[in-house]
Amino acid sequence: MSKKNLPAYIAVAVLFAAAGAYLGMHKEAAPLTATAPAGVTAPVAALYQQTLPDAKGVATPLAQYKGKAMLVNFWAPWCGPCVQEMPELSALAAGEEGKKLQVIGIGIDSPSNIAEFSDKYKITYPVLVAGMSGTELSRQFGNSGGGLPYTVLIGADGQVKKTYLGKLKFDELRKDLATL
Repeated sequence: MSKKNLPAYIAVAVLFAAAGAYLGMHKEAAPLTATAPAGVTAPVAALYQQTLPDAKGVATPLAQYKGKAMLVNFWAPWCGPCVQEMPELSALAAGEEGKKLQVIGIGIDSPSNIAEFSDKYKITYPVLVAGMSGTELSRQFGNSGGGLPYTVLIGADGQVKKTYLGKLKFDELRKDLATL
């Protein structure tokens, strides 16, 4: 991120925060159209129905992760706490936990910004582009204010085990992972 673009990034961050707060207070939650299979929560079923491009534009069907525990991290390049937790998420994905857990980043920004970010930082887990629809998807998991980062721990059974708003506390997360 260059210093000359900093005011623009701040303006975008303020705009997203204001829009999320406004929509969170003035909008009914969109009804979920996904019918969840037995044992799978409706938001997880909706997630599995998504096909999102990665940072290079390659379509990634999330249904490929059915039956595997997942840690879904909603983030944005302009979100300081999001960026701060990415090295630890990469280490988690590349370590022992990553053998039984799929870490996925769902970026809430433009494809070009996420591609630029991904080229600059070496992230070891799939980073997908959802744009503003990512905010709505995170709301289906209980993120009523649209805050970032927002992380969802999903068991292999398709059940939401826990959600985390704000920068992850990795000691707490590792304890939660041990219960999967």
